[in-house]
Amino acid sequence: MRDLILAALVGAAIAGGLMFFMMLPVRDSVSATGRGNSADRQVTPPDELTAEATMGERAFNAVCADCHGERGAGKAGFGPPLIHKIYEPSHHGDAAFHLAVRNGVRAHHWTFGDMPPQSGLTTADVNTIVAYVREVQRANGIE
Repeated sequence: MRDLILAALVGAAIAGGLMFFMMLPVRDSVSATGRGNSADRQVTPPDELTAEATMGERAFNAVCADCHGERGAGKAGFGPPLIHKIYEPSHHGDAAFHLAVRNGVRAHHWTFGDMPPQSGLTTADVNTIVAYVREVQRANGIE
């Protein structure tokens, strides 16, 4: 029984340590001011966009590009790149984009500061923006 309790405690300690390190912000060469090689990177546009992503591109350029840069490449001192492995669908699913728009986001991967909620976007608008971001991600090898 004592060995079982000891094994459970060791397992819990290891799991807690892994969770701690997974929660640490990813710096990816970005300084505290948000400047570095992660922002303003080159992003290859898709050869062709679907109709939904074309609408999303317009909405993205109107609402998101001021902080997240052209094609989601990031913008030094303003916002992180969305065309980055951190935002791949398996890590930040489509619902994460909807929550970010509706509620804002506390800074946790980057040092750009918190993202405020974005007003004036409908669920359909965000769906098109997500479609656009996902198509640009795929064109850049992020799936």
